Amino acid sequence: MTTDHTYRREIVKVGKMLHQRRYIAATDGNLSVRLDEDRVLVTPTGMSKGAMKTADMVIVDMDGRQIKGRRTVTSEIGMHLLIYRMRPDVRAVVHAHPRTATGFAAAGIALNQPLVCEVVIGLGQIPLAPYGTPGTPELAETLRPLIPDYDAILMANHGVVTYGADLMCAYMKMETVEHFAEITLVTRMLGQQQPLDCTNLEKLVEARSRYLGVNSAAPMPVFSENAEVSSMHMQTSTRNKPQRSNLRPRETASLLGN
Repeated sequence: MTTDHTYRREIVKVGKMLHQRRYIAATDGNLSVRLDEDRVLVTPTGMSKGAMKTADMVIVDMDGRQIKGRRTVTSEIGMHLLIYRMRPDVRAVVHAHPRTATGFAAAGIALNQPLVCEVVIGLGQIPLAPYGTPGTPELAETLRPLIPDYDAILMANHGVVTYGADLMCAYMKMETVEHFAEITLVTRMLGQQQPLDCTNLEKLVEARSRYLGVNSAAPMPVFSENAEVSSMHMQTSTRNKPQRSNLRPRETASLLGN
C-alpha cells in the first residue's frame, strides 16, 4: 500500500516538473492526491511548487478542514474537493498555468478541434469553463457541468485543471493539453487547419478502448451540419452534450470552432 510519505514525494517531484517546464510561475498552481475516502493531501498556498519539501504538504478532510500540516492549504481546495466528490475514479488533481493553453483560455477559445489523433484518443475534447474568481466557491461551480465528462478543462482567464487515476496520469494530461495548444496555435499561424474527418474519427473511437492506460470518460468531437458551435463555451445540457464513443460514422466528425 502506498504510504503518505510516498505521495508527498510524488507531489514534490511533479511540482518541480511543472516549474521546470514553465507551466507555473512564482507561487502559481496546486496539486493534490486523495489518500482515502476522507482525506486529501494537497499543496500549500503562497509557496513555489518547484521548491516544496515533503513536510510542506497539508492534509484536509472532504469538507476542506485542515487536519494536518504547519502551512496553510491552497485557497483553491474547493475545486479539488468538488472533482473528487463528482469523480470517484479520480485520485489526483493538477492545476497549472501553461502559457499556450492559458493563452487560449484567456482568448476564450476551447481546444475542441480533432487535429491530433493522440489527443482525440486520450482526452476527446478540452472544453472551456467560464471565468470564476480564484479562491472563491464561484471557481469550482464554473467547472461543475464539465467535470463528469472531461479529464482536462481550460479555465477562462485563469489556467488549466487536469485529473486522473494517479498524480503522474494527471500531470501527463497537463503536458498533453499544452502540447496540443502549441500545435493548434501553429495551425492558426499558418492559416490552415485540417481536422480529422468523419471516417478517421470513427476509427479512433473504435481504437480508443484498445489503448493501454486510456480510460477517459471524455466525449469524442461531434459534428452537426446545422448547429453553430461556439468556441467560448461547450454545450453542457443533456440534450446538447457530446455523445460517447458509440456514435455512428455519419454522426462523428470534427467540431467546427472559430
